[in-house]
Amino acid sequence: MSATNPTTKRGWPTTDDVADAGAVLGALDDDACRAILEATSEESLTATELSDQCEIPMSTAYRKVEKLTEADLVEERVRINTSGKHATEYRKSFDDVLVSVDGGDIAVEMTKSDADTDASAPYAVADD
Repeated sequence: MSATNPTTKRGWPTTDDVADAGAVLGALDDDACRAILEATSEESLTATELSDQCEIPMSTAYRKVEKLTEADLVEERVRINTSGKHATEYRKSFDDVLVSVDGGDIAVEMTKSDADTDASAPYAVADD
């Protein structure tokens, strides 16, 4: 039996945090990262489960979830098992990403659904 501890959540920034637009775009340009985002859109998965489901090596799964976490595209939680072996699991942390170019500056805006947060206000990402 296992449960997720929502109080150990990482990945979704507070209003004071600003992600790097280059990191977001770089992660979205990566085939393995996109496969992980698709796999984690409905359920939280561990790196082992991602490796199996996305058919990528374990080392790649760990590198890609780190890249996605740094870009604030997935949130990280601890799956607590009654056996005492806890695992880190990952889940996509946004619904939409909007990219705009204005005067040579790139802006990225991510939104999160009402089901995931109290407010679905857009989250601004730093210009590139």
